[in-house]
Amino acid sequence: MPWYENRNGESLWFEERGGGFPVVLVHGWCMSSAVWKYQFDGLAGSCRLLAPDLRGHGHSIRVAGSLSFSSFANDLIDLLEKLDLSKIVLVGWSMGAQIALQACAELSDRLAGMVLVSATPCFTASADFRYGLADKEANGMRLKVQRNSQRALDGFHSRIFTEGEIDNHPLSSELRELLASILPPDTCSILESLDSLVRADMRHLLPTIKVPTLILNGSHDRICLPQASAYLKENISGADQYIFQGCGHAPFLTQSHISNAELSSFIRSVNE
Repeated sequence: MPWYENRNGESLWFEERGGGFPVVLVHGWCMSSAVWKYQFDGLAGSCRLLAPDLRGHGHSIRVAGSLSFSSFANDLIDLLEKLDLSKIVLVGWSMGAQIALQACAELSDRLAGMVLVSATPCFTASADFRYGLADKEANGMRLKVQRNSQRALDGFHSRIFTEGEIDNHPLSSELRELLASILPPDTCSILESLDSLVRADMRHLLPTIKVPTLILNGSHDRICLPQASAYLKENISGADQYIFQGCGHAPFLTQSHISNAELSSFIRSVNE
């Protein structure tokens, strides 16, 4: 699979499959490009799929710079410029959605559309944004990582799904094996990227988004709350939304057929 060099000469990894309209898939915190398995399986026949491993994640672990949102976004911009891609549909999940928001302005000439999956402009709540996690939850995540990073990530994985969502799923074992197979970042990278996530506030970017935008979220998301997705729809001009009923933080995993159908429909609509 291919590597590319960013503006700092660092080597970063991305997966690529299929042909046609370019669709760039950006994973979330402590994940990797491997999490997009069902999109690679279901969409590669009609799209050119590219999925980078974010710095500090997956294969992209040999980086010297910070794990800030500006660095994540710059790496993404560098990849799309290196490949000279245009009419791109940019898909970001969770932290990947915030990276997409961060990069959107600089990439606007290359974008045909953007899809924000299980997204929020602010991971933590504040006096003027009630739809994030409480400070004590974010601080609790940090303490759990410091004590035992693998146990902390196991707990995070369990919160991705709503009660009974994965236990009753026909691919329950396969989904668990997929998440377990994703090599986590080292503890320092987990903490640094978590700190970036906790501090990020993308609300000021929302009025600047001019590309067609689709918001996908689960009705029972416990990580990026459904109200945060509703906030995005209200504050991004012309945005559409699809809500996966009874679903948690990863509808593209547990309801992959519906998710892929929504993505395919959106891709066709912005490339007509």
